[in-house]
Amino acid sequence: MMSNCKRRGEWAELQFMAKAAKLGLGVSKPWGEFSRYDMVIESGHRFVSVQIKSTIHLSQEGSYICKVTPNAACKPYQPGEFDFVAIYIIMEDVWYIIPARQVVNGKMPSIRLHTSDPNGKYSRYKEAWDLLRPVHARTTRLHPKWRKS
Repeated sequence: MMSNCKRRGEWAELQFMAKAAKLGLGVSKPWGEFSRYDMVIESGHRFVSVQIKSTIHLSQEGSYICKVTPNAACKPYQPGEFDFVAIYIIMEDVWYIIPARQVVNGKMPSIRLHTSDPNGKYSRYKEAWDLLRPVHARTTRLHPKWRKS
């Protein structure tokens, strides 16, 4: 299963839903596969969109490498297409909840996550599920489809 990217992605989405539900977050999955995000989190009276990624790729220097890109047939993610990226480090059972603006820039980026480095670039987002809660979501720019006119 882990060598098949599609199945691993589906499994990671299930893991995200289970963890979010366990933490008391409302989770919805868009119908079909044409959305640029995988999940929607109900955050009070607002909604935030989340793109789910996962990785098993450990580099020689000890960081996990995760592609923050869609499949090869799609154009790169663009700023504003979703609010957060949730990255699951499968081998360590660790999640990173990162605001999309930190990693999405219209290119085909990969990011490195150093799970054991408390001063790493993304360390503040390790298990940062609170970013999806109402107090934080109010400061997050919502997906244009969900803004009130």
